[in-house]
Amino acid sequence: MEKKYLIFFVLLSFSFASSQEKTTFTGIVIDSKTQNPLENVLVSIQNSSLTALTSKKGKFELYSSAKEEQLLLIRNQGYKDLFLKIQSNPGQIVNLGVLQLEDAFSDEIPAALITLLDSDFSEDNSSSEMTSGLLQSSKDAFMQAAAFNWGQARFRVRGLDSENGTMMLNGMTMNKTYDGRPQWSNWGGLNNVLRNQEFSVGTAFSNYTFGGILGTQQIFTRASLYRKGTQLTFSGSNTTYIWRAIGSYASGMNASGWAYVVSAGKRWADDGYFDGTNFNADSFFMSVEKKLNHKNALNFTAFYTPSSRGKNSPNTAEVTSLMGEKYNSYWGFQNGKKRNARAKNVEEPVLMLNHYLKIDEKTNLNSGVMYQFGKVGNSNIDYQNADSPDPVYYRKMPSYFSSLYAKDKGEFSGDFTPDYENADKNKINFLANPQIDWKAMYQANQKTGPNGYEPAQSHYVVYEDRTDDKTFAVNSVLNTQISSNLSFDGGISYKNLKSHNFQKLTDLLGGSYFLDIDAFYKGDLAQSDLQNPNREVKAGDLYGYNYNFLSNTVDAFTQFKFSYNKTEFYLAQSFSTAAYQREGLYQNGIYAANSLGKSEKVNFENFGFKGGFMYKISGRQGLFFNAAHLTRAPSLKNTFSNSRLNNSVVDRIGSENISSAEANYVYRSPKLKLRLTAYYASIKNSSKTSFFYAEGIFDNGAGYDATDAFVSQTLTNLDKKNTGAELSFEYQLSSTLKTTLSAAYGNYVYSSNPNVVITNDANAAKDNTKTIFNFGTALLKNYKQAGTPQQAYSLGLEYRDPKFWWLGANINYLADNYIDISPISRTSQFYINPANSFPYPEATSERGNELLKQEKFNPAALLNISGGKSWRVGQKYIGFFASINNVLDAVYKTGGFEQARNANFRALNQDVSSGTPSFGPKYYYGYGRTYFLNLTIGL
Repeated sequence: MEKKYLIFFVLLSFSFASSQEKTTFTGIVIDSKTQNPLENVLVSIQNSSLTALTSKKGKFELYSSAKEEQLLLIRNQGYKDLFLKIQSNPGQIVNLGVLQLEDAFSDEIPAALITLLDSDFSEDNSSSEMTSGLLQSSKDAFMQAAAFNWGQARFRVRGLDSENGTMMLNGMTMNKTYDGRPQWSNWGGLNNVLRNQEFSVGTAFSNYTFGGILGTQQIFTRASLYRKGTQLTFSGSNTTYIWRAIGSYASGMNASGWAYVVSAGKRWADDGYFDGTNFNADSFFMSVEKKLNHKNALNFTAFYTPSSRGKNSPNTAEVTSLMGEKYNSYWGFQNGKKRNARAKNVEEPVLMLNHYLKIDEKTNLNSGVMYQFGKVGNSNIDYQNADSPDPVYYRKMPSYFSSLYAKDKGEFSGDFTPDYENADKNKINFLANPQIDWKAMYQANQKTGPNGYEPAQSHYVVYEDRTDDKTFAVNSVLNTQISSNLSFDGGISYKNLKSHNFQKLTDLLGGSYFLDIDAFYKGDLAQSDLQNPNREVKAGDLYGYNYNFLSNTVDAFTQFKFSYNKTEFYLAQSFSTAAYQREGLYQNGIYAANSLGKSEKVNFENFGFKGGFMYKISGRQGLFFNAAHLTRAPSLKNTFSNSRLNNSVVDRIGSENISSAEANYVYRSPKLKLRLTAYYASIKNSSKTSFFYAEGIFDNGAGYDATDAFVSQTLTNLDKKNTGAELSFEYQLSSTLKTTLSAAYGNYVYSSNPNVVITNDANAAKDNTKTIFNFGTALLKNYKQAGTPQQAYSLGLEYRDPKFWWLGANINYLADNYIDISPISRTSQFYINPANSFPYPEATSERGNELLKQEKFNPAALLNISGGKSWRVGQKYIGFFASINNVLDAVYKTGGFEQARNANFRALNQDVSSGTPSFGPKYYYGYGRTYFLNLTIGL
C-alpha cells in the first residue's frame, strides 16, 4: 500500500514539475456576427499534435512546452480559419482574450485584403503582453472602403500605381517585367480558391520579399491549407459581366499524404454597363499536394483564365453632350449583332511547382519554379487609302466646322470664321450614324466582277497588337527563428522573360489580302520589313512590327526581426540586377540600320534598405514606424524609346530613386478599432514614353516640310511626391449595430520639371539625320498627379441580426481628382509659331495660364447599400449577398486626359475659344446605379 502511495506522489510531483515548464493558453471563441460563444471549435498549434476543443461557453485551454514563437490555428466548419502568432511563457497562463470567427460567407462581402490574422483582444491581462496581433494588417474599415466603396471612382491607395506593390503567388513575384504591374486578368474567376492571403501595408515587413512601398500581397495555393468541402457560387451583375458561376472542391489531406483542390468558373455578358462592352471569361484551377514525409512536401499549382472583353471609349465633352455618358464609339452592328473593334484578349496559363522543407522546428525553406506562357492581344482597325472608320473622327463632328480646322488649314494664322451650316449637317449625320459601320468596310474591301462583288485588296482590316510572353522563374525563401528574440528571412529569385511583340492580322473584312506597308511613305521607307518588301498578308499573318524583348532579372533580400516584450523592430536589405535587350525581327524601312537584330544590352544594379519599429503601449494599442529607400530599374516599356520600329534606348536612362516613410497609431478593443496613419513617398528619376499626333509642333528648321507629325514623346527626370493621412475607425455600438468611418487626405504632385524629347520618324523618312528634338523642360512641378481622387471619405452603418442576416449602408464623398496633363504643352515650344520661329504675338502669360490650368473634376457623392443572409441546413451552408452601388445614379468623371494634338498656343487657343473644341480633353465616366447578387452553397 505504501508503494502505491509513493508511486502516486512521484507521478503527481512529476506532473506538477512538468506543468511548471508549460505555457497555458486560454481564450474564448465567439461568432463575430452574433457575439455568441462557439462550442466544439478545434484549437491547435501548427506543426504539432497539440489540440483542444472549446466548451459550451466557447472557452479553451491548451498547454505547450515549446519556447519559441508558434502559430495557433482556430478552425470550425462554416467559418474562416483564424491564425494567431503566440509566444510561450513557461509556467504562466497567457490569456488570448476573445477571438472572433467570421463565417465563410462573409467572404462574399467585398474584402479588399484577406489576411492570416483578423482578431480582437478582450480586456488587458496583466499575465500576458499578447499584442502580436497589432503587427498584422487586418481587413480594416479603410481598406474595405478603398477597394469597394472608393474603387468605383478609381481610387488608388496613397495615390500609388500597382507597380509600387508586390503581388506574389506561393513566394513567386507575379508583377510583369514589361510595366511592373500585375496582370489582374490572370486571376479572374478564381475567387473561391485565392482566399488564403497575407498582406503587408506600405513598407511593413514581409516574410517573403523586400516588397514595394505600397505593400506586399501574398497568395497561398498549397492544397492542404484549404478547408475540405464543395463550394458553388452563382452571381448576377450589370457591370463588367452579367452572370457568373464558380464551382470548387477541396479534398483535405488524406491518410496517404495527398490533398487536392479544383475549381472552374464562367463569367459572361453580351453587353456590359457601357454600350458594346461584351465579356467572356473562363477559369480553371487545380492544386495538388503530396506530403513526402514530416519534413518535405511538394505542391503543384496550375490555372488557366482566358478572357475577352470589349473596351469602352473615352469621349470629349462634345461627344458626351450628343450621346450621353454611356456612349462607346468602339462598336457597331454587324449582321444584327454588336461587334466591338477594340477587344482585349488574355490567355496566360501558369504552372508552378513548390517544395516545402521543414529543416527543423525553427527553420523552413520554401522553393519554387514557375513557367508562364500565353498571349495578350488588343484589337483595333487598320486602314490604307481610305477614310477613318472611327465614328467620332474629328472631321465627322460638328466642331470640325465650328472650330478652327475648317478654314485655318493647319497654318495657325488666326484667320477663322465658323461654318455653322456644315456643323449642323455633321451633327445630323453623326446622330444618324454614331457607331462603326462594319457593312461599309466590307463593301470597300470588294470590287465589282462578272458575278457581282468579289474580294479585293482590303482597305480595312482588324488586327491585334500582340504580346506573347514566355516567363521562367525560380525562387527560394528561408525563414528561421534564430533565438527567442531574433528571426531571419532571406530569399533569392531569378526570372527570364522572352516577350514576342508583333502585329497580327485577324480579319480581312471580306477582302483578299492587305499590303504590309506604311501608306504615309513611299518606296523603301514604306516597308515594314525590307527583307520581305510589298508583302501581301492574310488572316493569321504577322505584319507592321515584329520584335522580341529579352530580360533577365535577379532579386535577393535579407531581413532581421527583433522581438521584445514592448518593442519590435526589423531591418531589411535588397539587391537586384536587370538586363534588357531588344531583338528586331523586321528591318524597318525608316530605320534600316537600327531595327534588325539585337540592341545593346541595358544593365541595371539596384539596392534597397528598409526598417520598422513598433512600440506596444498595451495589449490594445501600439505605435508603428516604417521607412524605406531603394532604387528600381525602369520597366521594359520605358527603357526603349520606340521599340516597335528600332533598337534605340532612352538617352541617359537610369534607375528610379524611391523613398518612403509612414507612422501609425493603432487601437483595438472588442468595441473599437482605430488606425491613424501619416505617410510620405517620393519617386525620382522616372521616365515615361507615349505616342501621339501633334499639329504645329515643328518649325521649318526641323528639316521637314510640314509642322505636323506623329511623334513619340519621352519624359526623363520625372519626380513625384505623395503625402497624406489615413483614418480607419470602426465602433461596435451594440451587439448588432456597427458604424465605420474612413478618410483619406492626400497631396500627390509632380515635384520636378522633367525633360521632354520628341522623336519624329518622318524626319528619318526625309533623309534628315536629325530625328530627335530636345524640347527642354516641361513646367510640371506642383501640377497634380492624375487618375485618382486625392480626398475620399466614407461613413457606414451596419446591422447584423442574430438570425444571420445583415444590412449595411455607406455614403462616400470623393474629391480632388484631376485630369492628366499634356507635358509638351508646358514647354517653351508651346508659345513659338512654327511658321516663323517667333512667339505668337497674341500669346500673353495670362491667357497661357488659363489654357494650361489643370482641370479639376467635380466631387462625387455615392450612396451604397448592401445586405445578406446565411442559412445552415444540416451539413450544408447557404449564403446570399446583394449590393446596390451608386443608388442615386450620380454622374461623375473617374479620369481623363488632355489631347496633345494642339501642341502650340494658337491652335489650342482657337480650339478652346470656339466653345466646341475638336481636340478637347477626353473623359472616362464611372458606373451609374449598379447591382450585384451572389448565392453561395457550401457542401
